[in-house]
Amino acid sequence: MNTPGFFSRAAGRLQDASERWIPGAFTIAWILTLIVFALALTIGRAGPLDVLRHWGGGFWELLPFSMQMCLIIFTGSMVAVSPPVARGLARIAAVPKTPRQAIVLMALVSMLLALLHWGVSLVAGAVLIRELGRRKIGVDFRLLVAAAYLGLGTTWHAGLSGSAPLLVATPGHFLADQVGIIPISQTTLSLFNLSLAGVIVVLFALLTPRLHPAPEKTVTAGPDQLEAIQVFVPPSRPAGELGSAPAVRLDYSRAVNLTFGVCAVGWAVLYFTGPKHPLTLDVLNFCMLGLAIMLHPSAASLVRAAEEGGRLVFGIILQFPIYAGIYGVIKGSGLAEALANAFSSHATAGTYPLIVCWYSGIVNYFVPSGGSKWAVEAPYILGAGATLGVPAAKVVVAYAWGDMMTNIIQPFWAIPLLATARLDFREILRFCVILFCIYAPVVSLAFLLFPR
Repeated sequence: MNTPGFFSRAAGRLQDASERWIPGAFTIAWILTLIVFALALTIGRAGPLDVLRHWGGGFWELLPFSMQMCLIIFTGSMVAVSPPVARGLARIAAVPKTPRQAIVLMALVSMLLALLHWGVSLVAGAVLIRELGRRKIGVDFRLLVAAAYLGLGTTWHAGLSGSAPLLVATPGHFLADQVGIIPISQTTLSLFNLSLAGVIVVLFALLTPRLHPAPEKTVTAGPDQLEAIQVFVPPSRPAGELGSAPAVRLDYSRAVNLTFGVCAVGWAVLYFTGPKHPLTLDVLNFCMLGLAIMLHPSAASLVRAAEEGGRLVFGIILQFPIYAGIYGVIKGSGLAEALANAFSSHATAGTYPLIVCWYSGIVNYFVPSGGSKWAVEAPYILGAGATLGVPAAKVVVAYAWGDMMTNIIQPFWAIPLLATARLDFREILRFCVILFCIYAPVVSLAFLLFPR
């Protein structure tokens, strides 16, 4: 069998099916709402008026979570485009001298940054694509973009900005009455999670460069593709009398950013040296906001970067209330208990983490929500785990790995990269399918052998 040809054909068919049958994210969210309505009326045995009350009543229950997710993308974007980070990416882009070295660098930067903060990884990946593409070292542009997508497709939910682990570590989260507070020492920083993440990073840093086509089949970046990837440039202070006005001089000075940064660092030191200092979504976002402000040379630069970052969060603002409405129906109609019983009746304590992982991955392919579907599924997934005697922390870790497992073959989170690189998802999917076919068995085996 011609393996690359087989995967290319399979990737093409998968892309065709996706384009033909999978609608946009908002449409999917509404279709899921109607399905949950039907389940609540039948399995949950709720009345139609009760279902509507639960739906409307739950619509705004996840506002804190929605804002936290917006801030992850927003602050990550501002950090990634800041002048110091952009200069750092330009310097490391000068290191590779061969196409395979460039792919290794791109893969490592994408995966490691995603472990630290997936918002930074997403935007910094686009910046590094442009820098590496400009080096004229013969790197295949399609594989370079696929490597930049590895962070969102292989490591982000296992890292410090993973939605599900950070949510259950945040005091007062909407599941606190069910599972309490689960510190990240039991999820993100557990030996199992760190070990699996390490294996994945090493494996794909070694594997991805081996997918590079032969020189005669390599497709390098065109000038228009490189120019399309915009580089953030801090605004310059206006010239003339306007630029000398006190208010304008203050906006373009470092004073505002530095004083804010000093206060942010002071708070972080007090917090992390205190007796209780869990890493939560709120703490992460505060630190990233402070870092973003310190890295920009002026308030004017920060505001310009904020305007660009704001364009990335519209999907969360539009979709999260829909998922919150679904959550309200599941919680209020008794559907959560029915679904938990269905899960627990088809699993054992040993197989449940693997089942959760694959369930999460399959749903994620159709609902690429960046963790928002956790709000919908957590009540019955955690409920079934409790029935089977599986610790909640293990369920959260299994869910997190499954949630990102199918990202690599789903175009939703690649849209910003593809749009800036002027590529169609079909052009990188042949590489992504091969990576998925290795990634999924490795992760599955890990959860099949998950320490009891």
